[in-house]
Amino acid sequence: MTKNSNVSDEKTLQRIADALDRMAPPAPDHAAIDPAVTAYVWHAHLGLTPVPDVSAVPLNILQGIDQQKEILLRNTEQFAKGFSANNALLWGARGMGKSSLVKAIHGELTGRYPDMLLVEILREDLGSLPYLLALLRGAANTRFVLYCDDLSFDHDDASYKSLKAVLEGGLEGRPPNVLFYATSNRRHLMPRDMMENERTNGINPSEAVEEKVSLSDRFGLWLGFHTCTQDDFFAMLDAYVTQFDLTISQDALRARAIEWSMTRGSRSGRVAWQFIQDLAGELGKPIAP
Repeated sequence: MTKNSNVSDEKTLQRIADALDRMAPPAPDHAAIDPAVTAYVWHAHLGLTPVPDVSAVPLNILQGIDQQKEILLRNTEQFAKGFSANNALLWGARGMGKSSLVKAIHGELTGRYPDMLLVEILREDLGSLPYLLALLRGAANTRFVLYCDDLSFDHDDASYKSLKAVLEGGLEGRPPNVLFYATSNRRHLMPRDMMENERTNGINPSEAVEEKVSLSDRFGLWLGFHTCTQDDFFAMLDAYVTQFDLTISQDALRARAIEWSMTRGSRSGRVAWQFIQDLAGELGKPIAP
């Protein structure tokens, strides 16, 4: 191969590299923190996107989960003060306030601890979690509650392994200024049939199951959310009616709410909120989620 051909090949490779650079989007400022913003969403290709107004309800409105509120509030405040705290897994029945509780506690504490920020990471962006943690580690004077809603893993999904290393067990470990909260309908984050298949098909089935179950074990706090009683359902409705100043008699409220829940086939905080939205619209009272 001649010297001229080598030069030609190098120029061709350089033109290809330059073309790829032009096609790529500009590198985002991943670590930009606005002191006026207390919540962000992390997107792997965009960085930290500010959320000026968090969709949250006041903590006192959440009913039927008093023990969960007390435990998670205490844990979060310990972290906000700079003390040790546990990662938390909020698991259980759908629509019972798991994600609402995380956002409500953030709203409750953000005024007292302005250096504590809430960062939501989407399930599909978990692969970029190590990079995000490296960025947050650099903001040592700020404390971050990292939050993933509806966390679960399906068949052939190996991303749980990177999450395990991040929670505990990695060489660097979790940064001291980061706490991880996750919500899930599954206590062990894996579908039951996936775990049963491991038992029946694996060469060493018990080890395969233990590997998957051990992900949940890395959360120091497990907070269970269960289907609410009718009294809890009524307490949720009363709290919303008081908060939004809705004019309706208690008898009418409960009769209509029971009918509403029967059409949905369930009672939960989500069903109560959906009924209140319908009621408020009927009464001409605008409310915000």
